[in-house]
Amino acid sequence: MESSSTTPTVNANRLFYASCFALITTAFSFAIAAGILDQLKTELELSASQAGLITSMWFAGFPIAMVIGGLIYHKVGGKAIMQFAFFAHTIGIILLIFSGSYMGLLIANLLIGLGNGCTEAACNPMIADAYKGNKMSKMLNRFHMWFPGGIAVGSLLSGFMTNLDITGQSQVWLLLIPAIIYAFLFYGQTWPKAKIEEAATISGNLKGMFTPLFLFIAVCMALTAISEFGPNQWVGLILSKSGAEPTLILALTAGLMAIARYFGGNMVAKFDQTGVLLGSAILATIGIYLFSTQTGTMAYVAAVIFALGIAYFWPNMIGLTATKTPKTGALGMSIIGAIGMFSTSIFQPIIGGWIDADRAAAEAQGFTGDELELVSGQETLGTMVLFPAILIVLFTILYFWLKNRKSEVEVAVA
Repeated sequence: MESSSTTPTVNANRLFYASCFALITTAFSFAIAAGILDQLKTELELSASQAGLITSMWFAGFPIAMVIGGLIYHKVGGKAIMQFAFFAHTIGIILLIFSGSYMGLLIANLLIGLGNGCTEAACNPMIADAYKGNKMSKMLNRFHMWFPGGIAVGSLLSGFMTNLDITGQSQVWLLLIPAIIYAFLFYGQTWPKAKIEEAATISGNLKGMFTPLFLFIAVCMALTAISEFGPNQWVGLILSKSGAEPTLILALTAGLMAIARYFGGNMVAKFDQTGVLLGSAILATIGIYLFSTQTGTMAYVAAVIFALGIAYFWPNMIGLTATKTPKTGALGMSIIGAIGMFSTSIFQPIIGGWIDADRAAAEAQGFTGDELELVSGQETLGTMVLFPAILIVLFTILYFWLKNRKSEVEVAVA
């Protein structure tokens, strides 16, 4: 095993593996908690709005913890943030298992969301500080492969346990396995220091954030996040009426994303982050367009193109922030991630409104039943093509912006 530590006392590889298990905990919580929600809704006689609020606690805790974690990262250290993550994960998981009340489930999901957000807040800057150059991009991509990869594995394990009649809250015990592993791997480890001095201060971070480049990256992050999570939330429901199997579509998407992220470092080395992001936007646009126009077998082709398009968005937006605006430090990466999550939560009801409007329009044209759901759903997906299409323009601008800036720096150095 090659050593990639920045100092002799930092075991970068062990920290990296610990981070991966922490992200697997996040992915399992997403897959399993979502999978048992309907059963909990029935058992506790919850309304759809109450069940929705329970789910929203997972998403609310995530960006809150990311922002706070980014603010205090260099003050308290990544180790302390991950200790809180383990505490929040453990208490949240136990509450989720044993709670028989609506309020208990709300608190459980909020705690798990906070643990998940702390994982991103601590591990992204740790990887950025522990590795250099293209190695950093490679490891960030491989770290983030465990979100879709963990969802795929968690979903399969959940399905296997359901077949063995292990259902509901009993499945939640599975979440403790990766949580205990990451706690063990992090225990007693020294964390790397920030690469540049200004990145270790809030004032330096804020100075780096109030720049045209960081603000431009923030706008791009809002659109990349909704390009990924928007269609993913609705495509299964829409394609279930098209002759395609929704669970296969989602499994195919998650699996391909994980594989693509494993090779993300090679892609960045060849095309740079901006080139990879531009290519991703083009593929995502084609994928969503195909989702909006194709049915049956072609839906799987659309899923492949879509997955390859969105796979590199999240890790390379974080990597872009770390490499092109290094003074923003841990706070900058956390803010960018939080913007992605907030964007997803803001746009979801807007997309829901589009679906309602498109369904009403399709009804007025005489469509009914499955045909109504398919026609109106594909119309909404057609509107969602706008998100990655705008990104094609923005990433083209960013590509030439950074290329010119690099040329100016090279001229100045010469």
